[in-house]
Amino acid sequence: MTPETEYQDGLETLAAHYTEVLRLLGEDPEREGLIKTPMRVAKAMQVLTRGYSQDPHKVLTDALFEEPYNQMVIVKDIDFFSMCEHHMLPFYGKAHVAYIPAGRITGLSKIARVVDIYSHRLQVQERMTQQIKDCIEQTLHPMGVMVVVEARHMCMQMRGVEKQNSITTTSAFSGAFNQAKTREEFMNLLRE
Repeated sequence: MTPETEYQDGLETLAAHYTEVLRLLGEDPEREGLIKTPMRVAKAMQVLTRGYSQDPHKVLTDALFEEPYNQMVIVKDIDFFSMCEHHMLPFYGKAHVAYIPAGRITGLSKIARVVDIYSHRLQVQERMTQQIKDCIEQTLHPMGVMVVVEARHMCMQMRGVEKQNSITTTSAFSGAFNQAKTREEFMNLLRE
């Protein structure tokens, strides 16, 4: 799906539901400023959840190359936006991904695309971190994978505890990254 051009089936039904949501909130969906809102929100939600219709494994295999490189590959500071599945409010931040190839590499932009696909679903940060790691591990079969995600959650900033400056950090790792020395090298490279 290309944002603003292609939408999935069910768009009209989704918009009708948002019309009813406006009514339930005490608004008049026929008010001038709200007439087009249900369709705008329906389109936005399809864009924000487009990851359900994309295959992250295919993204990695579309640019898979035999290469004898066996040192750490890091793609850091990958910006992402996602939607918390508990409150359907955004969380956003940066993902940092490292893998140690075992004879096969993928295009660097494909790592960022994997992050995009998993973040464009209703998510919790913990699961998203694990899914990114698992996808790279299962598709590339590297010597190890490590993913660190740092995010700000609007559900903590706008409601509930209302803590404006809190950042949540999650990590998932496997293989060579089970060794503290390898994890430490990755974390030191992130700080540079």
